Amino acid sequence: MTSDLLAPLDLAFWNIESAEHPMHLGALGVFSAHSPTAGAHAADLLALRAAGVPGLRMRIRDVWQPPLALRQPFSFGGAAREPAPDFDPLDHVRLHAPTDDFHAVAGRLMQRPLVRDRPPWEAHVLPGEDGFSFAVLFKFHHALADGLRALGLAAAVLDPMDLPAPRPRPAPPRRGLLPDVRALPGLVRGVLSDAGRALDIGTSLALSTLDVRSSAALTAESSGTRRTTGVSLDLDDVHRVRKAEGGTVNDVLIAVVAGALRRWLDERGDGSEGVAPRALIPVSQRRPRTAHPQGNRLSGYLIRLPVCDPDPLSRLGAVRAAMDRNKDAGPARGAGAVALLADHVPALGHRLGGPLVSQAARLWFDILVTSVPLPSIGLKLGGHPLTEICPFAPLARGHSLAVAVSTYRGRVHYGLIADAEAVPDLDLLAHAVTEEVTALLRACGP
Repeated sequence: MTSDLLAPLDLAFWNIESAEHPMHLGALGVFSAHSPTAGAHAADLLALRAAGVPGLRMRIRDVWQPPLALRQPFSFGGAAREPAPDFDPLDHVRLHAPTDDFHAVAGRLMQRPLVRDRPPWEAHVLPGEDGFSFAVLFKFHHALADGLRALGLAAAVLDPMDLPAPRPRPAPPRRGLLPDVRALPGLVRGVLSDAGRALDIGTSLALSTLDVRSSAALTAESSGTRRTTGVSLDLDDVHRVRKAEGGTVNDVLIAVVAGALRRWLDERGDGSEGVAPRALIPVSQRRPRTAHPQGNRLSGYLIRLPVCDPDPLSRLGAVRAAMDRNKDAGPARGAGAVALLADHVPALGHRLGGPLVSQAARLWFDILVTSVPLPSIGLKLGGHPLTEICPFAPLARGHSLAVAVSTYRGRVHYGLIADAEAVPDLDLLAHAVTEEVTALLRACGP
């Protein structure tokens, strides 16, 4: 494999990271086991298979003077993926002592940054004390892989699946230091269009901060500690609500978050009156035939979660209306599309401005609610079936909580990650998620 310059958004994720705010994705998968040695066998399999996956050999290296084949406008001060010459999968796959609480261990592991001079990923195998289960926590830096790419890398070390072969992609065109003169009129039009879009996004962002009340529980000062938990729901229950009230499955899943936050805030004494936090809903803009298919191409929708509304169906209606407005406008405009502006910042700007940008996340949104796709077929490791999966999103500076959701084989899995000091009662929020689904089903009637 050859070197590959990071896409602008990947570079942004690489540079806004700090020791207290690591920018890695995570997923905790729980597998049923046939013996107490299943976890150790799984760790051996993961290390053996990782050695043969090219994408897992890639480290990220700073680029000050890239090779001629990599030179692109504004690449000075950037970074590139390149094969690690001394890659050892045993540095990345670790077997832990048996535990009776997978999430307690996962929280401590999620707060540790990945080693930046090695390929930025890890797999932690956690045997269950009962001998009948084990878990694997995968961690991938957001600059190495977005959710789709991380899924592909994780699937490559699980048991083989019968999937159709991917279509070959055309080789990317070589780019020089300067654009082709014949393309200048189109480039000028593109610059003007981009400038208009940037103004639109900036205006929308400014308006989104007006007359908004969040909660200190969502935007407390970060301690750098992490706590995780998960909730598993019946996907048929979600479909019942969707069929009764309209909208999409995603609308229902987001409304469940809004209702759970209301219950949680009221129970802990913070109060939900007037609270309407801004939720960032990431939207993938990646096109499979682009020159950099592994690069992050994210936009997003920004909506107010109707936490203050006491009626479950009214909350769902508000979420559905907000999502419809965002879809009508498209993911390239509006306050949620700030990430797209990363394409227009020189690489050196990302390097120098990363710490400042990381401080600004709180001004943009209050909570991240993201969906992570999973295949519908059963996944296995060493013949042991995957029974539960909890995805974890990165926790930005100034945020106390992030929510990731996946559907897998008839179940909806919510992965909750929080600052451990700011949210010591994360299990109460998990319980509130279950209660909210029950309330929606009751409100929809038989």
